[in-house]
Amino acid sequence: MKGYLVLSTGDIFEGDWFGSVDDCTGEVVFNTGMTGYQEVLSDPSYAGQIITFTYPLIGNYGINERDYESIKPACKALLVGDLCRQPSHYESGHTLAEIAEKYGIGGLSGIDTRAITHIVRTHGEVYGLLTTDKEKLASFTPQPVTNVVPGVSVKNIEEYGKEAKGPHIVLIDYGYKKSILQSLLDGGCRVTVVPYNITYNQVISIDPDGVFLSNGPGNPKEITPQLGELKKIIESYPTMGICLGHQLISLVYGCDTERLPYGHRGSNHPVKDLRTGKVYLTSQNHGYVVKGDSLANAALELTFINVNDKSVEGVRHKTLPISSVQFHPEAHAGPQDTGYLFTEFIQQCQVTGEKSYA
Repeated sequence: MKGYLVLSTGDIFEGDWFGSVDDCTGEVVFNTGMTGYQEVLSDPSYAGQIITFTYPLIGNYGINERDYESIKPACKALLVGDLCRQPSHYESGHTLAEIAEKYGIGGLSGIDTRAITHIVRTHGEVYGLLTTDKEKLASFTPQPVTNVVPGVSVKNIEEYGKEAKGPHIVLIDYGYKKSILQSLLDGGCRVTVVPYNITYNQVISIDPDGVFLSNGPGNPKEITPQLGELKKIIESYPTMGICLGHQLISLVYGCDTERLPYGHRGSNHPVKDLRTGKVYLTSQNHGYVVKGDSLANAALELTFINVNDKSVEGVRHKTLPISSVQFHPEAHAGPQDTGYLFTEFIQQCQVTGEKSYA
Protein backbone atom coordinates (compact mmCIF):
# COMPACT_ATOMS: atom_id res chain seq x y z
CA MET A 1 0.00 0.00 0.00
CA LYS A 2 1.28 3.44 -0.92
CA GLY A 3 1.50 6.20 1.65
CA TYR A 4 2.37 9.86 1.60
CA LEU A 5 4.26 12.34 3.74
CA VAL A 6 3.59 16.04 3.40
CA LEU A 7 5.81 18.46 5.29
CA SER A 8 5.05 21.91 6.61
CA THR A 9 7.55 23.15 4.00
CA GLY A 10 5.21 21.95 1.25
CA ASP A 11 7.42 19.00 0.24
CA ILE A 12 5.64 15.71 -0.51
CA PHE A 13 7.12 12.20 -0.44
CA GLU A 14 5.60 8.90 -1.56
CA GLY A 15 6.59 5.56 -0.05
CA ASP A 16 5.45 2.10 0.99
CA TRP A 17 3.23 2.12 4.05
CA PHE A 18 3.86 -0.10 7.08
CA GLY A 19 2.54 -0.22 10.64
CA SER A 20 -0.71 1.40 11.70
CA VAL A 21 -3.00 2.49 8.87
CA ASP A 22 -4.24 5.58 10.75
CA ASP A 23 -3.17 9.07 9.70
CA CYS A 24 -0.71 10.75 12.04
CA THR A 25 0.97 14.11 12.45
CA GLY A 26 4.01 15.24 14.40
CA GLU A 27 7.32 17.04 14.43
CA VAL A 28 9.78 15.56 11.92
CA VAL A 29 13.25 14.84 13.38
CA PHE A 30 16.19 12.66 12.35
CA ASN A 31 18.40 10.19 14.19
CA THR A 32 21.90 9.42 12.90
CA GLY A 33 22.49 6.12 14.74
CA MET A 34 23.47 3.08 12.66
CA THR A 35 21.87 0.75 15.22
CA GLY A 36 19.46 1.06 18.12
CA TYR A 37 16.20 1.59 16.25
CA GLN A 38 14.29 -0.39 18.91
CA GLU A 39 15.61 1.82 21.69
CA VAL A 40 14.86 4.92 19.64
CA LEU A 41 11.25 4.06 18.79
CA SER A 42 10.56 3.21 22.46
CA ASP A 43 12.31 6.26 23.98
CA PRO A 44 9.62 8.50 25.58
CA SER A 45 11.65 11.57 24.59
CA TYR A 46 10.37 11.06 21.04
CA ALA A 47 6.75 11.63 22.10
CA GLY A 48 4.81 13.38 19.36
CA GLN A 49 7.61 13.07 16.81
CA ILE A 50 8.05 11.45 13.40
CA ILE A 51 11.50 9.86 13.38
CA THR A 52 13.62 9.80 10.24
CA PHE A 53 16.41 7.20 10.36
CA THR A 54 19.38 8.46 8.35
CA TYR A 55 21.02 5.02 8.18
CA PRO A 56 19.60 3.40 5.02
CA LEU A 57 18.82 -0.14 6.25
CA ILE A 58 16.55 -0.41 9.29
CA GLY A 59 15.05 -3.53 10.90
CA ASN A 60 17.72 -6.05 9.90
CA TYR A 61 18.14 -7.57 13.39
CA GLY A 62 14.44 -7.41 14.29
CA ILE A 63 12.87 -6.55 17.64
CA ASN A 64 13.53 -8.42 20.89
CA GLU A 65 11.88 -8.37 24.32
CA ARG A 66 14.91 -6.93 26.13
CA ASP A 67 15.77 -3.59 24.55
CA TYR A 68 12.59 -1.57 25.00
CA GLU A 69 13.08 1.74 26.81
CA SER A 70 9.42 2.06 27.81
CA ILE A 71 6.34 -0.12 28.03
CA LYS A 72 4.72 1.56 25.04
CA PRO A 73 6.42 3.65 22.32
CA ALA A 74 5.46 7.34 22.33
CA CYS A 75 6.66 8.38 18.85
CA LYS A 76 4.13 9.02 16.09
CA ALA A 77 5.76 7.49 13.03
CA LEU A 78 8.94 6.10 11.45
CA LEU A 79 10.56 7.05 8.13
CA VAL A 80 13.11 4.59 6.72
CA GLY A 81 14.94 4.12 3.45
CA ASP A 82 15.11 0.31 3.20
CA LEU A 83 12.88 -1.61 5.64
CA CYS A 84 14.04 -5.17 6.35
CA ARG A 85 11.04 -7.48 6.65
CA GLN A 86 13.05 -10.68 7.21
CA PRO A 87 15.42 -9.89 10.11
CA SER A 88 18.18 -12.20 11.24
CA HIS A 89 19.15 -12.34 14.93
CA TYR A 90 18.89 -15.07 17.54
CA GLU A 91 16.93 -12.81 19.92
CA SER A 92 14.56 -11.42 17.30
CA GLY A 93 10.91 -12.08 18.04
CA HIS A 94 9.19 -9.61 15.74
CA THR A 95 9.85 -7.44 12.73
CA LEU A 96 9.89 -3.66 13.01
CA ALA A 97 6.75 -3.50 10.87
CA GLU A 98 4.91 -5.88 13.21
CA ILE A 99 5.78 -3.81 16.27
CA ALA A 100 4.79 -0.58 14.53
CA GLU A 101 1.39 -2.08 13.75
CA LYS A 102 0.99 -3.45 17.30
CA TYR A 103 1.58 -0.08 18.94
CA GLY A 104 -0.28 2.09 16.44
CA ILE A 105 2.81 3.66 14.85
CA GLY A 106 2.67 4.65 11.19
CA GLY A 107 5.61 4.29 8.84
CA LEU A 108 6.89 4.86 5.34
CA SER A 109 9.74 3.01 3.69
CA GLY A 110 11.36 3.37 0.30
CA ILE A 111 11.56 7.15 0.59
CA ASP A 112 14.49 9.53 0.32
CA THR A 113 15.51 9.97 3.96
CA ARG A 114 18.56 12.01 2.90
CA ALA A 115 16.27 14.59 1.31
CA ILE A 116 14.03 14.71 4.40
CA THR A 117 17.07 15.16 6.65
CA HIS A 118 18.33 17.97 4.45
CA ILE A 119 14.97 19.72 4.72
CA VAL A 120 14.98 19.46 8.53
CA ARG A 121 18.58 20.71 8.72
CA THR A 122 17.66 23.65 6.47
CA HIS A 123 14.35 24.68 8.02
CA GLY A 124 14.75 23.47 11.62
CA GLU A 125 11.21 23.14 12.96
CA VAL A 126 9.35 20.92 10.48
CA TYR A 127 6.02 19.15 10.90
CA GLY A 128 4.53 16.37 8.84
CA LEU A 129 1.41 14.37 8.04
CA LEU A 130 1.47 10.68 7.11
CA THR A 131 -1.58 9.43 5.25
CA THR A 132 -2.71 6.93 2.67
CA ASP A 133 -5.24 9.42 1.32
CA LYS A 134 -3.65 11.64 -1.31
CA GLU A 135 -6.60 14.04 -1.10
CA LYS A 136 -5.55 15.12 2.41
CA LEU A 137 -2.12 16.42 1.39
CA ALA A 138 -3.33 19.84 0.29
CA SER A 139 -5.27 20.51 3.51
CA PHE A 140 -2.49 19.76 6.03
CA THR A 141 -2.24 22.40 8.76
CA PRO A 142 0.88 22.02 10.96
CA GLN A 143 0.25 21.90 14.71
CA PRO A 144 3.17 22.31 17.17
CA VAL A 145 3.66 19.44 19.61
CA THR A 146 3.07 20.73 23.16
CA ASN A 147 2.47 19.50 26.72
CA VAL A 148 3.78 15.99 26.14
CA VAL A 149 5.41 15.23 29.51
CA PRO A 150 2.13 14.44 31.36
CA GLY A 151 1.39 11.77 28.77
CA VAL A 152 4.65 9.86 29.29
CA SER A 153 5.22 10.31 33.04
CA VAL A 154 4.04 7.67 35.50
CA LYS A 155 0.73 8.38 37.21
CA ASN A 156 1.54 6.58 40.46
CA ILE A 157 4.66 5.97 42.53
CA GLU A 158 6.58 2.82 41.55
CA GLU A 159 9.29 1.05 43.58
CA TYR A 160 12.21 -1.03 42.34
CA GLY A 161 15.07 -2.89 44.01
CA LYS A 162 13.40 -2.99 47.42
CA GLU A 163 16.05 -5.37 48.78
CA ALA A 164 19.01 -3.28 47.53
CA LYS A 165 21.61 -2.27 50.12
CA GLY A 166 22.69 0.93 48.35
CA PRO A 167 21.26 4.45 48.55
CA HIS A 168 17.57 5.13 48.01
CA ILE A 169 17.03 7.29 44.92
CA VAL A 170 13.88 9.17 43.90
CA LEU A 171 13.70 9.19 40.09
CA ILE A 172 11.45 12.04 38.93
CA ASP A 173 9.89 10.81 35.71
CA TYR A 174 9.57 13.26 32.83
CA GLY A 175 9.63 10.34 30.38
CA TYR A 176 12.48 8.20 31.71
CA LYS A 177 14.32 5.54 29.78
CA LYS A 178 14.40 2.08 31.32
CA SER A 179 18.19 2.13 30.95
CA ILE A 180 18.45 4.98 33.47
CA LEU A 181 16.52 2.94 36.02
CA GLN A 182 18.66 -0.11 35.22
CA SER A 183 21.89 1.87 35.64
CA LEU A 184 20.80 2.90 39.14
CA LEU A 185 19.72 -0.64 40.02
CA ASP A 186 23.03 -2.02 38.71
CA GLY A 187 24.74 0.42 41.07
CA GLY A 188 22.97 -1.20 44.02
CA CYS A 189 20.33 1.49 44.48
CA ARG A 190 16.75 1.22 45.64
CA VAL A 191 14.71 3.39 43.28
CA THR A 192 11.34 5.05 43.71
CA VAL A 193 9.95 6.42 40.44
CA VAL A 194 7.60 9.37 40.97
CA PRO A 195 5.42 11.56 38.69
CA TYR A 196 6.83 14.71 37.10
CA ASN A 197 4.67 16.96 39.33
CA ILE A 198 5.79 15.47 42.65
CA THR A 199 5.85 17.98 45.52
CA TYR A 200 8.60 18.73 48.00
CA ASN A 201 6.53 17.37 50.91
CA GLN A 202 5.87 14.14 49.04
CA VAL A 203 9.59 13.64 48.40
CA ILE A 204 10.36 14.35 52.06
CA SER A 205 7.88 11.65 53.06
CA ILE A 206 9.67 9.14 50.81
CA ASP A 207 12.97 9.98 52.58
CA PRO A 208 15.48 9.30 49.77
CA ASP A 209 19.25 9.63 49.82
CA GLY A 210 19.35 11.30 46.42
CA VAL A 211 17.21 12.63 43.59
CA PHE A 212 17.48 11.93 39.86
CA LEU A 213 15.79 14.02 37.17
CA SER A 214 15.10 12.01 34.03
CA ASN A 215 15.06 12.75 30.34
CA GLY A 216 11.80 13.64 28.63
CA PRO A 217 10.17 15.22 25.58
CA GLY A 218 9.25 18.74 24.64
CA ASN A 219 10.11 22.29 25.61
CA PRO A 220 11.53 22.46 29.17
CA LYS A 221 9.78 25.78 29.79
CA GLU A 222 6.45 23.95 29.75
CA ILE A 223 7.47 22.53 33.16
CA THR A 224 7.92 26.05 34.61
CA PRO A 225 4.96 25.67 37.04
CA GLN A 226 6.90 22.90 38.84
CA LEU A 227 10.19 24.80 39.18
CA GLY A 228 9.42 26.20 42.65
CA GLU A 229 8.83 22.76 44.14
CA LEU A 230 11.73 21.35 42.16
CA LYS A 231 14.15 23.91 43.60
CA LYS A 232 13.24 22.89 47.15
CA ILE A 233 13.65 19.23 46.25
CA ILE A 234 17.06 19.41 44.56
CA GLU A 235 18.50 21.68 47.25
CA SER A 236 17.65 19.06 49.88
CA TYR A 237 19.44 16.06 48.34
CA PRO A 238 22.36 15.16 46.10
CA THR A 239 20.87 15.50 42.62
CA MET A 240 21.71 14.44 39.08
CA GLY A 241 19.80 15.31 35.91
CA ILE A 242 19.91 14.02 32.35
CA CYS A 243 18.66 15.74 29.19
CA LEU A 244 15.33 17.42 30.12
CA GLY A 245 16.32 17.02 33.77
CA HIS A 246 19.52 18.94 33.00
CA GLN A 247 17.57 21.73 31.35
CA LEU A 248 15.17 21.99 34.30
CA ILE A 249 18.02 22.29 36.80
CA SER A 250 19.41 25.12 34.69
CA LEU A 251 16.02 26.86 34.57
CA VAL A 252 15.71 26.54 38.35
CA TYR A 253 18.86 28.63 38.73
CA GLY A 254 17.85 31.37 36.33
CA CYS A 255 19.48 30.11 33.15
CA ASP A 256 17.69 30.16 29.81
CA THR A 257 17.01 27.47 27.22
CA GLU A 258 16.54 27.68 23.47
CA ARG A 259 15.64 25.45 20.57
CA LEU A 260 18.54 24.04 18.57
CA PRO A 261 18.41 24.51 14.79
CA TYR A 262 17.67 20.79 14.23
CA GLY A 263 18.56 18.98 17.44
CA HIS A 264 21.14 16.39 18.45
CA ARG A 265 19.87 12.84 17.95
CA GLY A 266 22.23 9.92 17.51
CA SER A 267 24.89 7.74 19.09
CA ASN A 268 28.17 9.43 18.20
CA HIS A 269 28.13 13.02 19.48
CA PRO A 270 31.50 14.10 20.96
CA VAL A 271 31.54 16.05 24.23
CA LYS A 272 34.49 17.46 26.15
CA ASP A 273 34.86 17.20 29.92
CA LEU A 274 36.24 20.61 30.89
CA ARG A 275 37.59 19.24 34.17
CA THR A 276 39.91 16.71 32.52
CA GLY A 277 40.09 17.78 28.87
CA LYS A 278 38.96 14.31 27.77
CA VAL A 279 36.55 13.88 24.86
CA TYR A 280 33.85 11.21 25.00
CA LEU A 281 31.43 9.91 22.39
CA THR A 282 27.87 10.08 23.66
CA SER A 283 24.30 9.16 22.86
CA GLN A 284 22.04 12.21 22.54
CA ASN A 285 18.40 13.02 21.91
CA HIS A 286 17.30 16.62 22.43
CA GLY A 287 15.88 19.55 20.53
CA TYR A 288 16.50 22.18 23.22
CA VAL A 289 19.68 23.29 24.94
CA VAL A 290 20.80 25.56 27.78
CA LYS A 291 22.04 28.91 26.49
CA GLY A 292 25.73 29.25 27.31
CA ASP A 293 25.69 32.98 27.99
CA SER A 294 22.90 32.56 30.56
CA LEU A 295 25.36 30.75 32.87
CA ALA A 296 27.38 33.95 33.40
CA ASN A 297 25.69 35.05 36.64
CA ALA A 298 24.14 31.75 37.68
CA ALA A 299 25.00 29.50 40.60
CA LEU A 300 26.00 26.85 38.05
CA GLU A 301 29.28 26.29 36.24
CA LEU A 302 29.92 24.65 32.89
CA THR A 303 31.35 21.10 32.98
CA PHE A 304 30.86 19.67 29.46
CA ILE A 305 30.61 21.20 25.99
CA ASN A 306 29.66 19.76 22.63
CA VAL A 307 32.78 19.51 20.46
CA ASN A 308 30.86 20.16 17.24
CA ASP A 309 28.86 23.28 18.04
CA LYS A 310 30.19 24.26 21.52
CA SER A 311 26.71 24.01 23.05
CA VAL A 312 26.26 23.37 26.77
CA GLU A 313 26.44 19.65 27.61
CA GLY A 314 26.77 19.71 31.39
CA VAL A 315 26.66 21.91 34.49
CA ARG A 316 27.14 21.60 38.22
CA HIS A 317 26.22 23.78 41.18
CA LYS A 318 29.09 25.78 42.59
CA THR A 319 28.40 24.84 46.22
CA LEU A 320 25.67 22.17 46.36
CA PRO A 321 25.88 18.50 45.24
CA ILE A 322 23.82 19.12 42.10
CA SER A 323 25.03 18.22 38.60
CA SER A 324 23.52 17.45 35.23
CA VAL A 325 24.39 16.51 31.66
CA GLN A 326 22.60 17.03 28.36
CA PHE A 327 23.77 13.71 26.90
CA HIS A 328 22.80 10.17 27.97
CA PRO A 329 25.49 8.40 30.03
CA GLU A 330 23.27 5.31 30.22
CA ALA A 331 23.54 5.20 26.39
CA HIS A 332 21.58 2.21 25.04
CA ALA A 333 21.88 2.52 22.18
CA GLY A 334 25.30 4.14 22.06
CA PRO A 335 28.71 4.20 23.71
CA GLN A 336 28.90 3.89 27.49
CA ASP A 337 32.02 6.05 27.82
CA THR A 338 30.38 8.34 30.38
CA GLY A 339 28.73 5.67 32.52
CA TYR A 340 31.11 6.68 35.30
CA LEU A 341 28.79 9.63 36.01
CA PHE A 342 26.28 7.21 37.54
CA THR A 343 29.02 5.81 39.76
CA GLU A 344 30.02 9.31 40.91
CA PHE A 345 26.42 10.20 41.71
CA ILE A 346 25.77 6.99 43.64
CA GLN A 347 28.98 7.44 45.63
CA GLN A 348 27.95 11.00 46.44
CA CYS A 349 24.64 9.73 47.80
CA GLN A 350 26.43 7.10 49.87
CA VAL A 351 28.97 9.37 51.53
CA THR A 352 26.67 12.33 52.22
CA GLY A 353 25.13 11.83 55.62
CA GLU A 354 23.17 15.05 55.78
CA LYS A 355 19.59 15.08 54.53
CA SER A 356 19.42 18.83 53.86
CA TYR A 357 21.82 21.21 52.15
CA ALA A 358 19.69 24.34 52.04
